[in-house]
Amino acid sequence: MEDKGATRVLYALKSSGPQSADALARRLKVTVVAARQQLGRLLEKRLVAFEDRREGVGRPKRLWSLSEAGHARFPDSHASMTVDLIQAIGAAFGPDGLDRVIEEREKATRRIYAERLRPGRSLAERAKLLAEQRDEEGYMAEVKRLPDGALMLIENHCPICVAAKACQGFCRSELKLFRDVLGPDAKVEREEHILAGARRCAYRITAMK
Repeated sequence: MEDKGATRVLYALKSSGPQSADALARRLKVTVVAARQQLGRLLEKRLVAFEDRREGVGRPKRLWSLSEAGHARFPDSHASMTVDLIQAIGAAFGPDGLDRVIEEREKATRRIYAERLRPGRSLAERAKLLAEQRDEEGYMAEVKRLPDGALMLIENHCPICVAAKACQGFCRSELKLFRDVLGPDAKVEREEHILAGARRCAYRITAMK
């Protein structure tokens, strides 16, 4: 089991993506030496990897990221059982039956989300409340304001990733769900998708004029 320092490094790389030891030290408020020591220990355990990138003149910049084993430290909730259930439902009731199950899940989740977002009057407030709900569900979610004024809902982890790979109806359902609960004054577009090879899922939220 990793100590708290190593856990913080893994979490920072998961939530913010590849970064240098210097950037990691600033984020965690530790010395660069301490950050490099933690990275070295994690490298020995094959939980992190690095890439040396040359940017102009001078020494290449070393960027650290999670390895496949490092990503596995953020588990997919009940993955094996969930996939077994998806396959069993598909075998027993066919694709239409599986779609109905996903629709029922979406309805139940919509009620929870609608209640959670009720206090949010502005689009920014509703997006923040949605991110808080998703974060509590294990998606490591946050909202950032973009330079053009739009919002970006970022999910750095997918706790149902294995299930989503087995049935991509879950991803389609979630995009529809976000559009519904954020309301008709919001345009929601998925710009990054873990299942498409991205590090995270990210949704651009724009106010409709």
